[in-house]
Amino acid sequence: MVRDIDLKSINTIRMLSVDQIETAKSGHPGICMGAAPMAYNLFTKHLNINPQNSKWFNRDRFVLSAGHGSALLYSMLHLSGFDVTIDDLKEFRKLNSRTPGHPEVNHTHGVEATSGPLGQGLAQAVGFAMAEKHLAGKYNKENLNIIDHYTYAIVGDGDLMEGIANESLSLAGHLGLGKLIVLYDSNDICLDGKLTTSFSENVLEKLKGMNWHTIRVENGDTEIEAINNAIEEAKKVKNKPTLIEIKTTIGYGSPNKGGTNGVHGAPLGKDEHVLTKQKLGWEFEAFTVPHDVKELFNKHVIERGIAAENKWNEIFEEYKKNYKEEYDDLVSAINGEINIDFSKVMPLYKNGEGVSTRNASGFAMNAVTKNYKHLFGGSADLAHSNMTYLKDEGDFTKETPEGKNIWFGVREFSMSAAGNGIMLHGGLKSFVSTFFVFSDYLKPAIRMSAIEKLPLTYVLTHDSIAVGEDGPTHEPIEQLAGLRAIPNVNVIRPADAHETNAAWQIALEAKDAPTVLVLTRQNIPVNADFDCVENVRKGGYIIDASKEEPMLQIVATGSEVSLAIEAKKALEEEGIYVDVISMPSFNLFDKQSFDYKNSVLKPGIKKLGVEMASSFGWHKYVDETLCIDTFGASGNGDDVMKHFGYTKENLVKKVKELL
Repeated sequence: MVRDIDLKSINTIRMLSVDQIETAKSGHPGICMGAAPMAYNLFTKHLNINPQNSKWFNRDRFVLSAGHGSALLYSMLHLSGFDVTIDDLKEFRKLNSRTPGHPEVNHTHGVEATSGPLGQGLAQAVGFAMAEKHLAGKYNKENLNIIDHYTYAIVGDGDLMEGIANESLSLAGHLGLGKLIVLYDSNDICLDGKLTTSFSENVLEKLKGMNWHTIRVENGDTEIEAINNAIEEAKKVKNKPTLIEIKTTIGYGSPNKGGTNGVHGAPLGKDEHVLTKQKLGWEFEAFTVPHDVKELFNKHVIERGIAAENKWNEIFEEYKKNYKEEYDDLVSAINGEINIDFSKVMPLYKNGEGVSTRNASGFAMNAVTKNYKHLFGGSADLAHSNMTYLKDEGDFTKETPEGKNIWFGVREFSMSAAGNGIMLHGGLKSFVSTFFVFSDYLKPAIRMSAIEKLPLTYVLTHDSIAVGEDGPTHEPIEQLAGLRAIPNVNVIRPADAHETNAAWQIALEAKDAPTVLVLTRQNIPVNADFDCVENVRKGGYIIDASKEEPMLQIVATGSEVSLAIEAKKALEEEGIYVDVISMPSFNLFDKQSFDYKNSVLKPGIKKLGVEMASSFGWHKYVDETLCIDTFGASGNGDDVMKHFGYTKENLVKKVKELL
C-alpha cells in the first residue's frame, strides 16, 4: 500500500525534474521519472547525510553513476535541504549555473562525485567503499565504530554494459565490500531503442558468480515498500556487496512516451508535459514543492541526518578520550595534512650512481610511508615491476582491510577510477600504477581526476623504447603527448633518482590536480642535486650549464637528460658549448613567469629537444627534435635505442647539424 504522501513526494521529484528539463529544453527525463521511487526511498529512509554539514566524515555517500539523470539528483538535493535552490533548478544546464548537465563534485552542493561517462560513477563508488572498509579496519575499536557508513549508487543498463563496470563489479565482489549497495534502474530501454537489441545478460546470475548478493524488485514504479525492504536486506549482508535490480518504466507517467526510448534523452515537449501532469494528477504550477512534502523531507532527511551526526559526535568524543593518538592521526588525515620534512626522509644518492627511476620511486614511497601513515594504493598486477609495493604495510583484503597495498589485478581502468573514489572519500592519499603504455586503458579516469581536481598519483613505469624486447606493443610513443594535453594534469618525467624524490614530494603536496610520474625501467646516472625540488616544481631548469656562452641548448626529459650531458662533454672537447636543460614537466614549466621561462630557454639561441617519444608538442620550446614519430621495435634495449639514434655520437652529430 502506497501512502498518499509517499506518492505525492515521488511525483514532486518527477515533476521538479521534468520542469528543469522542459525549461532548459535539454536533458534526460526518462530516468528521472522512472527512478524517482528508489531515490525517494533511499534519501528519506536510509541515506545518513546532514545537508547542514555536508562534509560530515561519517556520512553515507551516494553516487548517481547514470549521470545523465542529473535533474533527478538536483531535485533530491533541493528537497533534502542542500544549497540547491529553485532558482538553481530553473537554471539547469545553463552556462555558469550550479546545476550543470552532468553532476560535478565541488560545484553543486551535495554532489559526491562527478559522473556522466557511464561506468565511472560505479567505479568511484567502489573506491568510496574501499576507503570506508580500509579506514574502519584501521581506526575502529570495540564498541567505537567511528568509520561506519554505506556507499550507495544508482546505475542504469548503460553503466553495466561498460567494460569498467565489469572490472569494478569483479573487484568489489572479490574484496567483499559489504557496505556497497547498488540500485540498478532496470527499464529495458537504451538510447537507441529496446535493450534486447544489444544486451541480454542475466545480470543477477552474473553478479552472483562475482560474489555479490542480489535482490530483484519486480515493480519499482509502485512497490515502494519492496524497495525499502530490499535496501534493508542489503544492509544486513556484511560480507559481500549487494546489487538490487529494480524493474522500472522509463518515463513513468508519460502517456505517450513512457516505456520508450523517446523519453530517454529529450524533453517531453509542451503537449506531453501537460498530459503527464494530468496522468499523475499533478495540479501544481511548475517548480512547486507542496508544504507537506517539504515537511516530510525536513523530518526524514534533515532532522534524521542531524540526529545521526550528533550521535556520531558523541562516539567520536569518547574515541578521543580513549584513543587520543589515533584520533589526532585521523583528524590530520581528514584535513589532508602532510607533516613531513622531506629533506630528512628522502633517500640520498651519490652523483653518477645508476638507479632506475622506478626503483627510486619505490625507495621514496617506502621512505615516506614510515613517516606518513595514509598512503593507500596499488598496481594493476605489476606491483613488483612498478616498484609500488609498500613493505611491511600489509595487504588490503576482505580479511585484512587495514592493509595498505591494494591488489587491483589486471583492471587498469577500474583501478584508476576507484583511486578517484578513494580520494573523493577523504582521509587517504592514494596512488595507482601500471606500465606507461597501458595508460591508454585508464586515460578516461585520468581525465576525470583532472576534472574533479583530485591529487591522485599515477605511477607509470617502463616509459620508452628502452623496454626493448617486448616490442612496439609495450613501448610508449604517443602517450606523453596525450597526457600532457589534458588540462590540470601534472605529468612529470624525472631525469634521475633525486628528481624522482622531488616528483613524489610534489605529488604528495598536490591539492587540486593529479600527478603522473613517468619512470624508467633501466638504470640511469644521478645528475641532479639532492635538493632539486624547487627546480622540478618549476618544470624545467638548466641542470648542466655551459662553461662559456652557450651556442645551443639541449632540452631533454627523463633518461635522455643523462645522454644529453654525455653529449655536452663530448661537444666541449671540440669547443662547442651547450646548456643541458632538464624539462621534467611541460605542464609545470608552462605555469612559470615569462621571465623565468626566458632565463631557462634563452632567447636567440637554437634549441634541440631530445625525448624517446613523439615530437608532438615539442616545437613550442625548440627548433629541432630527436624524437620518435613511428612505433618502436623488439630487441635488446640498447640496440633499439641505438637503432633510433639515441647515442652520444648521434646526438653530437645532431647538434652540429643544427649549428
